[in-house]
Amino acid sequence: MPLSLAPDWSHRSYSYAAVLALVGLGTAFPAVAGWLLGVPLAVGMVLLGVAHGACDQFVLPASQPAGRAAMGWRYWGRFLLGYLGLAALVGLLWWWWPVATVAGFFLLTVWHWGSADAPANTQVSTSWWLAHSLLRGLLIFAVPAWGRAHETRSLVNELLTFVDAAHVSVATFEAIAVVLGVLVMGGHAALWAGYAVRARTDLLKTELVEVAVLTLLFVALPPRLSVAVYFVFWHSLQHILRLNGWLGYASGNNGQASRAELLGQLGFFLRRAAPLLLISCVALLVLGRVLAPRLPDATAWFSLALVVAAIVTLPHALLVTTVMDAHRWKNLGLGKHPSSPG
Repeated sequence: MPLSLAPDWSHRSYSYAAVLALVGLGTAFPAVAGWLLGVPLAVGMVLLGVAHGACDQFVLPASQPAGRAAMGWRYWGRFLLGYLGLAALVGLLWWWWPVATVAGFFLLTVWHWGSADAPANTQVSTSWWLAHSLLRGLLIFAVPAWGRAHETRSLVNELLTFVDAAHVSVATFEAIAVVLGVLVMGGHAALWAGYAVRARTDLLKTELVEVAVLTLLFVALPPRLSVAVYFVFWHSLQHILRLNGWLGYASGNNGQASRAELLGQLGFFLRRAAPLLLISCVALLVLGRVLAPRLPDATAWFSLALVVAAIVTLPHALLVTTVMDAHRWKNLGLGKHPSSPG
């Protein structure tokens, strides 16, 4: 079984620092925020965003006693058939039922970002982990829906326009925002009260810090920028740091946050992700080249990026949920404290 090296407080501080730095830069120079954040986001999108799924092929072998020794041609054939088959299915759904697929993509993202990015703690029951995961995912959608309602609705409608679907009306969007707000505020109040009653000050401290940082991010920056910053420097970075433990990375700095430690982690991951990362980048460049005549502006390009992300999210999220978080589900409804893998 893989070594359990889930991101702890120090590992998560990398994301806190990156998000706060970019928020500060964007709010200090709002007129040129897109240009200033463009370079770090472009580099991060390749080295973190695209790369974070380029080691998915190692997840299943890492969960088995044989480890990478099990990665023969038969495994590669099954993996690629299943992974690419699911991605192709999602692509067809975007073509056949765009409205339902957009809704499904948002719901899947709520779960995947919420569960994958929740602070790793193996000493809580599965029911508490599920509640926290759902609330974290909903928070990421609820804050911009409230704090930047017009821009967020415009972004959703631009995506619907891109796939030739009907827009979301102002009344419908406002109703959704109200429901999200009530769920998120009420749910977090109950969650934090539960942590306080159980004297889990460690979880409560992490929660308060992260909710504050995320709320600041999604209120301070426009939705396009805030979503990109979150995806690259929070979701992707934390997945890489977590997966490194599965791949056998041994911290040379006792897990403490430092520039050398972060560079070591990224170098370890990128060496293993390089083959599929290169293939993915070439495929994206070819796709962009082919579709360029049909993409008149930045809005269309952003919508295309969301569609491409949605196509590969399902197989990636299934691996994370069913393999990396398998120890959570084994304890569902039993009221036991799950143990970490390894």
